[in-house]
Amino acid sequence: MKDIYKELAGAAIGAREMSYSPYSHFKVGAALLTKEGRIYTGCNIENAAYTPTNCAERTAFFKAVSEGEKHFRAIAIVGAAAGAGLPFDICPPCGVCRQVMMEFTNPETFEVILVRDADHYQTRLLKELLPDGFGPDHLFGEDA
Repeated sequence: MKDIYKELAGAAIGAREMSYSPYSHFKVGAALLTKEGRIYTGCNIENAAYTPTNCAERTAFFKAVSEGEKHFRAIAIVGAAAGAGLPFDICPPCGVCRQVMMEFTNPETFEVILVRDADHYQTRLLKELLPDGFGPDHLFGEDA
């Protein structure tokens, strides 16, 4: 699994370069791994009105879901101010992104990889980042 973590970390670092963040100057990249091993990347995309801004994590999820993917294993996230050199401080996902992850993953097994650089990262299960999260099971039961 360590090799895939390193690959995801590298993909997230690469995606960070595509960030559109002219207001915060805080660039974020994400790399989402499907159960089948496909990787979808995303970056944060800001907007002058702020509310329409989209985080890197949600960009990756929405790209994947819009192409028919619905089963995911892990996501790597890296973020830092523009011009920051490696290693970065870890960049945990915001609450909205954690909620989107809850919609499409099993929080007991889905891994969130918080990247400092391609060789240094921390892993957390979604259930650790979003304890007692609200998901589809709450609306429709466990067989949803």
